[in-house]
Amino acid sequence: MGTLGILIAITVIVYGSMKGFSIVFIAPVASIIVILTNGMEFFPSLIGTEASFMTGLTGFIVSFFTIFLLGAILAQYIEKSGAAQSIAQQVLKITGTEKPFPVLVAVFLISAILTYGGISLFVVLFVVIPLAKPLFKQLNIAWNLIVLPVFLGIGTFTMTMMPGTPSIQNVVPSKYLGTQITAAPLIGIVATIVAIASGLWYMRRALNKSLVNKETFQVDENAGKQIELKEKTPSFFLSILPILVLMVFIFAGSAMKVENIVLIGLGAAVITSAILFHKYIPSHKEALTLGANGSIMPIFFTASSVAFGVVIILAPGFKAISDFILGIPGDPLISLAIASSALGAITGSASGGLGIAMEAFAESYLAMGVNPDVMHRISAIASAVFTGIPHSGAVLLLFALTGLTHKNGFKYAFIIMTVPNLLALIAALLLGIFLY
Repeated sequence: MGTLGILIAITVIVYGSMKGFSIVFIAPVASIIVILTNGMEFFPSLIGTEASFMTGLTGFIVSFFTIFLLGAILAQYIEKSGAAQSIAQQVLKITGTEKPFPVLVAVFLISAILTYGGISLFVVLFVVIPLAKPLFKQLNIAWNLIVLPVFLGIGTFTMTMMPGTPSIQNVVPSKYLGTQITAAPLIGIVATIVAIASGLWYMRRALNKSLVNKETFQVDENAGKQIELKEKTPSFFLSILPILVLMVFIFAGSAMKVENIVLIGLGAAVITSAILFHKYIPSHKEALTLGANGSIMPIFFTASSVAFGVVIILAPGFKAISDFILGIPGDPLISLAIASSALGAITGSASGGLGIAMEAFAESYLAMGVNPDVMHRISAIASAVFTGIPHSGAVLLLFALTGLTHKNGFKYAFIIMTVPNLLALIAALLLGIFLY
């Protein structure tokens, strides 16, 4: 009954998310189902101060709030100053805007540079879409193809693979494993190459098929949110400098094993942005306020998923699930990858699923003697494999901004996030099993 209750609760999470209910509401409801079906003490398990849904929620917020806060503020400075626009325009100058495929590559590069520089993928969507739309219209490229370069840039290697990426998916394992965010660099770099190569190959193939089928740019001009581009922006060098500062701090600090290096790097990048972009920012107060406010919902979404995971772990019925995962034959890294990818798909969030996986299994795998650096990289990559799902927040926002629908855009979203991530995971597993 307890295990069945957990499966019912997971079904509620998935169904409720697809119907548009907030995970902040669904997670406690699903947790109550787990508590009741597993015969757990109700209030201690839900709002207790020892081990409960509430301690899982608050524990995650305490651990990661500053990262969300500084990341959101940095994103506001780079967006409001026009720095992101300046970086995008420089990339377009290099790739050119005369042929369809280079334009797709440019959109991919812009998305990747911004997310690797610590900018929230949601902010990147707001920046990239208005830049890409006139180019797609000018070259008469089918508008639904915009999904491919954007999600290849924000939803694959910059999220989980590249050593040093400041994404929350790359930071979460550090809390549980004591690793640096540059963990297992060889695995991360090889996985990145595999993801980029496979993603670009599919993007080229989809474009050629679209051209053969004579598909054209067709979109309701009033669909989605319209965003005006800034006339006065900082130079490319000034625009990229805060991102470079962040990367230097992360790699230097990780090499010296400095604690909380992501926080230090983000803080330095924010200060650099405030100084360099002073004359381009209409109001520092507005940037700081919007950044602070914008950090609240993302961390509550992720923390709610993790809190639900804490309740599952405490439930007696979870032992059967845990025994099944830990008993999967073969190298322990394979079962870890399966657990992380399944939980990422269930929650619709790579970071939320990864938090649950680490909470549930990190100690068990460490006790087996599995290399923590390899665990860090493989669990992070696996968590993103099946997050290109209908109720994903990134998918819903992209469709809202572009005017696309699940009917004409979801196929591309699912393929471009699933296939490169899955192939990268396979490559990472092979390296992890045979080299470590």
